[in-house]
Amino acid sequence: MTVAVRAALVGVGPVGDRIVTCLRERSFPLAQPLRVMATRRRREVLGGEEFDVQETRAELLEGLDVVFFAGREGAKGASVEWAETAINNGAYCIDNGSDFRLDPQVPLVVPEINMGTVSEQTKLIASPNCSTIQLVVVLAPLHRAAGIKRVVISSYQSVSGWGQAAVEELERQLPQCLGDEPTEYDPSIFARPIMLDCIPHIDRFVPDGYTKEELKMVNETRKILDEPAMPITATAVRVPIPIGHSESVNLEFERPITREEAMEILGEAPGVVVIDGPTDDPNALEYRDAPEELQYPTAADLRQDEYKDMVLVGRIRQDETVENGLNLWIVADNLRKGAATNVVQIAEGMLERGLLG
Repeated sequence: MTVAVRAALVGVGPVGDRIVTCLRERSFPLAQPLRVMATRRRREVLGGEEFDVQETRAELLEGLDVVFFAGREGAKGASVEWAETAINNGAYCIDNGSDFRLDPQVPLVVPEINMGTVSEQTKLIASPNCSTIQLVVVLAPLHRAAGIKRVVISSYQSVSGWGQAAVEELERQLPQCLGDEPTEYDPSIFARPIMLDCIPHIDRFVPDGYTKEELKMVNETRKILDEPAMPITATAVRVPIPIGHSESVNLEFERPITREEAMEILGEAPGVVVIDGPTDDPNALEYRDAPEELQYPTAADLRQDEYKDMVLVGRIRQDETVENGLNLWIVADNLRKGAATNVVQIAEGMLERGLLG
């Protein structure tokens, strides 16, 4: 007998939109139409389908198996206010927000890595920050193979990580820049105009000079890998593209690992696609006279259907400045694998374990 799930979605921003899309694309077995809630009642198109969005109320959280909390990435408040109500009514809660990610009582889950932390007693499950998810999907299999000793990350994050208003701001600024006009910007979104610039400032600064986004990557990675003392340092940069986060990662290992071994490990890792090795681009020879050129992933590759829910990795190479070092380039869709797909995959993992329905 096919198990069917009674589900609700709280939050209708870009991540909520992708959750609806992922549930449909992945044929998630819903027992009834998805119940959608937000801060006020309205009609909203999500995943190409129009929904009657209800104002979130306690009675709407009754009779459910699972509640997805969405909103813009890192959104605060909804799960704090409503998760306990949903749990008391018998539902599991999967939270894309940041409020419970570092709570020691709440598992922080990337299904390819630590789905085993979810049990029948795990009523609240946190999904990590978008930039953390794509990082750990690559780090975990390499750590198992050779023991990561130190991690240095530079992330290049799309404007959709802030929210839909940032995407609209980028779209407004493009014709202004092309027309050599003064670039208007909303200082409540970014500290500077984002078009034709890179801004090393995501979330608020803390007293030691890092930003909260950078500390999320550090602390969430440690929790997911169960390595609370792992040396990790990060720099997070906002870049003028709509969707897709990229990361330049330097790793130092306890044990020797070659580029070829890393490529083999990652080639077999769940959720990972290796795009590396000799290029098949005929323009490399015809126009650039570059027979040595290698292929690599970029955010534009995420528009291809086969890559939209995957973590892409390339530019895998030895770091000769340290013993047992590697450099990597990692790319993923921050709204899908970095948020919506991950929470739906968590629910799929729960179905497989007989926890839902």
